[in-house]
Amino acid sequence: MELKNRKNNRLQNYDYSQNGMYFVTICTKNREELFGGIKNGKMILNELGKIVQKCYLEIPKHFDNIYLDQYVIMPNHVHGIIEINFNINVGNAYMRSKNTNRTKMLLSKIVQGFKAAVTRMENGYDKNNKKERVYAFPTIWQKSFYDHIIRNEISLNKIREYILNNPKNWEQDRNNVENIWM
Repeated sequence: MELKNRKNNRLQNYDYSQNGMYFVTICTKNREELFGGIKNGKMILNELGKIVQKCYLEIPKHFDNIYLDQYVIMPNHVHGIIEINFNINVGNAYMRSKNTNRTKMLLSKIVQGFKAAVTRMENGYDKNNKKERVYAFPTIWQKSFYDHIIRNEISLNKIREYILNNPKNWEQDRNNVENIWM
């Protein structure tokens, strides 16, 4: 059986461990609406959506030098701005790389850790809380994720506005399965 070649979603030769702000979108498998629903332009999280929110907000606890900016959890995806900021005042890159284990700070590792935490919590939900599992999927996530490197303040502010307005614009959102043929 021949393995299908997957498209590389990351920017070629870009170091995703360097200081910067990154807009990420992480989708559910088959864009299934698992995290709740939109009512009157507001996202109402279900139990799994609350797990997603808890795990997302805990990202900085697991990765040093990571800060979360604006985010939103939608019925079938998560949008967020993740900042990597080493804030080291050493003058050359060689010394910075010696003093910091940057390989653990890759944006892909952050997203991978977030997805794994949600999956672990969801799969263990019944054991910890003596409730039925929310969903019994081996994975709820689509492979990979979308990213955009935020390069200036104008772009940052437009992305923040997009995230804030995402629930109000759900009817036109391309991630809304009802719009898949739009």
